Amino acid sequence: MAALPNAPLVSVEEYLNTRYDPDVEFVDGVLVERNVGDWLHSLIQSNILFALRRKYPHLKVVAELRSSVTGTRYRLPDVCVLLEAPKTRYLLDAAFLVVEVLSESDAMSVVIEKLKEYAGKGVQNIWLIDPRLQAMCMYRPPALAEIEGDIISTADGSVELSRGEIFAE
Repeated sequence: MAALPNAPLVSVEEYLNTRYDPDVEFVDGVLVERNVGDWLHSLIQSNILFALRRKYPHLKVVAELRSSVTGTRYRLPDVCVLLEAPKTRYLLDAAFLVVEVLSESDAMSVVIEKLKEYAGKGVQNIWLIDPRLQAMCMYRPPALAEIEGDIISTADGSVELSRGEIFAE
């Protein structure tokens, strides 16, 4: 997750009205690449999306929805779960659940920064999934805690996934 080389500062409006391929995050005027695209990351992301959509059809479950975390920062959570569709093309409010899937080259300090931003926005349920170690973690400020059992769930218990659903091949 690095800033694009020689990335000029861009406005929020320009970022929100431009399509990038692959899409990038926006951090204080700088376009930031994400570490995605490898098989294991994509598989786990797909497993989570499909399992949540199948089990909870009333929820809006999407991948990589541009999400405002501050006035000058937009992130692209790997999976974003909403109670209702946003009223704009991108998410301005806090999601119900955000899931980040680690890539092998992710720097943990950058990941923790993102998790803190989601929490600061008001996201009550933040999951971090490590495909390589098959680890499921929950972030509740100020701690990131690994789930030892077979089920990860939201704080209110209304949404849960099993280890088998997440890590199925």
